[in-house]
Amino acid sequence: MVALATAAATLVSAGPAPAGTASPRHPVAPSYTNPLKLALPSGAMAESCADPDVLRGVGSDRHWYLYCTSDALTAAELGPDGRPLLHNVPMFSSLDLIHWTYRGDAFPAKPSWVSGFLWAPEIVYRDGQYRLYYAASDTSLPDGGSAIGVATSSSPTGPWTDSGQPVVEPQGPPGSRRWIFDPEVLTADGVSYIYFGSYFGGIAARRLSADGLSSDPASQQQVAIDNRYEGTNIVVHDGWYYLLASATNCCNGPLTGYSVFAARSRSPLGPFLDRHGVSVLAGRVGGTPVLSQNGNRWVGAGHNTVITDYSGQQWIVYHAVDRNDPYYAGAVGYTKRPALIDPLDWKQGWPTVRGGRGPSDSPQPGPAAQPGERTAYRPRFVVEPRPTRVYRSLSDDFRSDTLSPQWTWVRQPDAGSYRLDDGQLRWQTQNADLHPPATPLASVLTEPAPTGNYVVETKVRVTVPPEGCCQNYVQGGLVIYNDDGNYLKLASVSIWNTRQTEFGKQVSPVPEGYPSYGNAVVGPVGTTTYLRIVRLGERYTAYTSLDGQHWDKGATWTQAATSHTRIGLISMGGSGFSSNFDYVRVSAVHVPPDQSGKAG
Repeated sequence: MVALATAAATLVSAGPAPAGTASPRHPVAPSYTNPLKLALPSGAMAESCADPDVLRGVGSDRHWYLYCTSDALTAAELGPDGRPLLHNVPMFSSLDLIHWTYRGDAFPAKPSWVSGFLWAPEIVYRDGQYRLYYAASDTSLPDGGSAIGVATSSSPTGPWTDSGQPVVEPQGPPGSRRWIFDPEVLTADGVSYIYFGSYFGGIAARRLSADGLSSDPASQQQVAIDNRYEGTNIVVHDGWYYLLASATNCCNGPLTGYSVFAARSRSPLGPFLDRHGVSVLAGRVGGTPVLSQNGNRWVGAGHNTVITDYSGQQWIVYHAVDRNDPYYAGAVGYTKRPALIDPLDWKQGWPTVRGGRGPSDSPQPGPAAQPGERTAYRPRFVVEPRPTRVYRSLSDDFRSDTLSPQWTWVRQPDAGSYRLDDGQLRWQTQNADLHPPATPLASVLTEPAPTGNYVVETKVRVTVPPEGCCQNYVQGGLVIYNDDGNYLKLASVSIWNTRQTEFGKQVSPVPEGYPSYGNAVVGPVGTTTYLRIVRLGERYTAYTSLDGQHWDKGATWTQAATSHTRIGLISMGGSGFSSNFDYVRVSAVHVPPDQSGKAG
């Protein structure tokens, strides 16, 4: 698998609708601990199930079926090249949604027209037939290019008969092909749509034919801007169509920051807006965080599907990366992505996972996977940490003519490149960055960090235009700075034709073959953007806001504090613009009881 090219899948429910909440006399579903247990004939457990999709059995079939992207199942099973053996869309079945049994590969051999990999299965039951859609990362068609294919069967585990041609054909000129990845199928008001796309080209949708084997190119409509989302999953809730999609690098080992975001529309074709009313088609791209890493062992949580159990509780099935065991043994750089499951809740019209707690890493109440069962899970929504007493000696509203003595430069910039004016620090963006050993290294304006827990916040305007390309990677924001090779960064940044808030982590030194930088993204960028980092022990969580009142919670990175850890500001990534900071505010933090310990 290549790093950015994974896909999405979703459940299209089959069989009778799940029953309502069971009575207390009904048995309680068993508990579980992530990841899902995927048993192989050898007795070993599968180590990866990326881009998972799940189907509930039809009629009297009480099994659930799981489909995974093409990947190795274990490091021990080697192919002719001596690397872990690739399985083409492995399939599993389960009676409890926790313990799964291998049912073979959907494709013992790839379809003849596919020359690349088979990614992101999407399983649909319609008109007495199972349809298995997939992304072909490359094809043997004229000029090649990625595409969406489909195979059919009378059984959820095959054998599968490929249609022999794309449902969605390659698009764009050779050398600049659109990424036709991550199929998702939705039927609404008697019309079936197929969604597809990834970072290169964005997400689009088309009408499907009645038999589901072809689509209408003339009906294609853009759904989300490029350079932000992939892995589409559409969930219908209370009359809204929710676009769930994943952002950043899926497969960056222990520094994977992949996360799931939501936007909604009254129409299956959009426009999809986040909770702030920002469109996912905008250059300052919208998206409300749904699922992101929380500081436990799981990072890179994304590429999801949503199912409903027999008690009516919804669950999100997704992949993640164990930051303590990210790679297949003997194959550093080949990221394992096991499948996880957690409850999906709704708060004020927006989805969130485990009441806002994110991926679980401890025993949890399990899903009601069989009729008559009930889940013991009940939503209990997180109360977020909040700033309290302001540390005046570490806070600055930039109303003086010169920088306060609390500030110290790492690599002082040209005196003419920054100034204090009208209650702002206005700092020209530097044609430099902070990724040693690459040079030149950017300046960092720093002050001491408090000991213990705290909140640091700033308000910044980066003067790149709101739309258009390209000002890569002009940015301004906050850092938690140990040194040039070890820091966390939350910034408003220009990425190709988008403007995003990025929460990155730089680490050095690293073992050979490991990444030194990884990133997540958070909420939308505004004309001005509020950035906040909350430190709880070694966990640092990013928050962003358009108004300083309504905050989007993003990813959590871990970083050890040192005696010389400092809070800092950066303005870098390219010349010709400026980062205008209104203030830096450092505060004590009120920590609700269930947020004070280890993320679970």
